[in-house]
Parts: sequence; C-alpha cells; structure tokens
Amino acid sequence: MIVRDGVVGTLGNNPVRCITLGDDEGIRARILTLGAIVQSLELPGAGGSTTNVVLGYDTVDAYLKTGPYFGAVVGRYANRIAGGVFQLDGRAVELPCNNGPNHLHGGPDGFNRRIWTIDESRSIENQTASMTLVSDDGDQGYPGRLDVRVTYSLDGNNAIVIDYEATTDRPTIVNLSQHSYFNLAGEGSGSAMGHLLQMNAGAFTPVDEHLIPTGEIASVEDTPFDFRTPKPIDQDLRSAHPQLHIARGYDHNFVIDRPTNSPGQLIRVAHLLDPSSGRSLTVESTEPGIQFYSGNFLDGSDVGTSGQSYRQGDGIALETQHFPDSPNHPAFPSTILEPGDRYHSKTVWRFAWD
Repeated sequence: MIVRDGVVGTLGNNPVRCITLGDDEGIRARILTLGAIVQSLELPGAGGSTTNVVLGYDTVDAYLKTGPYFGAVVGRYANRIAGGVFQLDGRAVELPCNNGPNHLHGGPDGFNRRIWTIDESRSIENQTASMTLVSDDGDQGYPGRLDVRVTYSLDGNNAIVIDYEATTDRPTIVNLSQHSYFNLAGEGSGSAMGHLLQMNAGAFTPVDEHLIPTGEIASVEDTPFDFRTPKPIDQDLRSAHPQLHIARGYDHNFVIDRPTNSPGQLIRVAHLLDPSSGRSLTVESTEPGIQFYSGNFLDGSDVGTSGQSYRQGDGIALETQHFPDSPNHPAFPSTILEPGDRYHSKTVWRFAWD
C-alpha cells in the first residue's frame, strides 16, 4: 500500500486524495489524484531544513478555478492546436478552443481537471504512485477511447521518474506532459529569473501572434534563445527580439539535440541551477522537444501554498513534449497513436543540493 494523506477535497461528489512519496534523502512529493498534480515537492536545504520548490495551491477549489496548470499532467494533447482543428485519416477533427482561437492542454475539461484512479497493484509504499485515467471516444472532441497511465517513482538517487503510457481503440493523437513550475530558491520566494538555465537545444520553433508554431525550425545561434551554455534566464529577457515580444518572454518549444537515429532514447535535455541555494534540477527525457515557459502570464492574482502571490517570473516550466500543433505540421514528429500501438514517454527530474 502507498501512503495516503486522506481526502483533501472533492470534485463534484468524487473525493480528491493526496499521496506522499518520500525517501531517506529528504525528498517529499505530494501528489493529488486531481490532475495527477504535484502539489508540492520538498528538497533538503541548509541545516537539515526542507523547501518546497514547485508552485501550487492549498485547496482543490483553487486548482479548479484558475488556469496556470500548476503541477498537472496535461492532455490529451499538451500545448496548443491552432483553431482547435486538425486532419486525421482524411477528415477534420474539431476540438473546443479554450485559449483564444486555440485548443490548449486538452481543452476546457482536460486531464488536469479529472480524478485519476490509484492503481494499488503498481504502487509501492513511499516510492511509487501509479494512476490511471480513461478518456472516452469523443472526449473534448478527440477520437478513440484512450487508456492512460502516469507513474511517479523515486529512484533512490535523488530523482523523480515520470512514466506516461497510453493505448487507444481508434487512431488518435496523444501528447502528454507535466506542467510543474519550479523555483529552486523556494516556492513564494520571489523571482526565479536569476536561475541559470542550460538546454541541449540548437533550434526552436518560432510562433505567430497566437503562439502557434509557424512551421519553421530556427537555429538558436546568435539569438536570446541560445541556452546551450548556462546563463541567467533574465540575461536576454528584455531583448528586442520579436519572438520575446510576442510571447512576453519565453514560451517556446525547443528542439532537443539528439544522437543520430536515436528517437525515444532517454537523454539529458536541460539543467537548472539556483545559485543562491545551490539546488539544481537536471531534466532527462525521451521526448523530442521541451517547452520553456518563463511564467510570463503570472500576474499576482494566484496565491500559493506559502500565502505569497505569484508574479511574472516567480516560477518556470520545463515541459518535455512533442511539438505544439504537430498534427497541422507534417514535418514535425508525429503524435498519432494507432490501435495496437503503445504510447510511452519518460521524463526524469534529477535533483542535487549543497
């Protein structure tokens, strides 16, 4: 059996439960059955203290009323689909638009707003939490029934491993991701823009005024998007580059540099360091892209677990994923899942501290 903190709220008549994973090194992750949300993630610090390093809310109601997707598993399709329309097997599939003219993170009733079921058979006390979800044919407009599993595991080496699995009974599209916002100095401590970020990405996908990829895969060379060597996030944030103006900061998909002919291999894709605390996060993934979001639209209206308001740049998201709007860009890696095939994606958050 896994450790449960009991019922922490409700969605309709359904209870929302909390699971705590922890290890001897001091990592503690609180995970909700609502949205498979990582509500808090505590890491050791100086003098034996622990600090929560992800943004989130104290109550279930807050997660249901607001839209930053703090800590949630997003799907059926993470990121944006232009106009909420794509072609599959020669026919148009229409999805609800919940982000201006776009479909975002699975729609207005995406996976972040669902109660996930704890799979006791695959869950281990303190170390692993496995959750399942059934998305029926036609859910938010998507074709095919999708059976989804997300498993969070502590690997005994200061890391949280996130495994995503899915199968379908009809051709559909799938792109799952985890939407935690990190501030390694501590949730509610202020800006994370002084963190040093490095990404193994020599290219990114520029966007139009609706934050939809133009289809171009552009080199990061001589642009503010070059994070191939570590630099403070805010070093080039005020640059006049038009892409930073469009997104009000960084909200872009970066194309991971992968070894030739090694799709799906688990490799290091990003590293984040907070110089003030000495905490760092290394992200490993099997995905072809990573969406770096610098918290541009946090405006002080969201109050977090510390009682502090979140303002622009107070946390950053590093969402491992396939590319935004891939169904409308044949040159992008495909997100189509066929019956008989299994979707599998893995992301690792590996932490270190002084």
